[in-house]
Amino acid sequence: MVQRDNVTDVDITILFKHGACTVFLFVDPMSTFADVSSELLEVLQERYPEGIPIAPRPAPTSADDNDEEAKGPVTALPDDASQIAYALPKSASDPTQGWKPLKVGSSDTLVSKGVKNGAMVAFAFKDDDGEVDFEVHFPTYDDEIEEEM
Repeated sequence: MVQRDNVTDVDITILFKHGACTVFLFVDPMSTFADVSSELLEVLQERYPEGIPIAPRPAPTSADDNDEEAKGPVTALPDDASQIAYALPKSASDPTQGWKPLKVGSSDTLVSKGVKNGAMVAFAFKDDDGEVDFEVHFPTYDDEIEEEM
């Protein structure tokens, strides 16, 4: 598993979200988005080599073990970390209201873009035209009821 050798007192925790996936990383607040993207992509490649699940996956059954459809739809990972785009919630108290894309340059840091400790940051991958769609799934009470049945 990808791990930093040491976590310092100044590191902040960020929850990176895409689809049904949340990646919790400790990052130096002065890290550039290029460095953060490289670390995030490395974690994603290790954890989700076949792609990131878009929606929560149902509990597996023995019959599902080799069934690709049972695993659900996934977002393919890019080859290059520069294809990762970021967004912050439109409403910090209700992230289901959508996302504001962050325009980041090569020297922009988390601090320079207002990302704070414990922040939720959506990520998406740019398509061939440079377009991005920030798709984040938040579990609902109805999802929990369905799982219990």
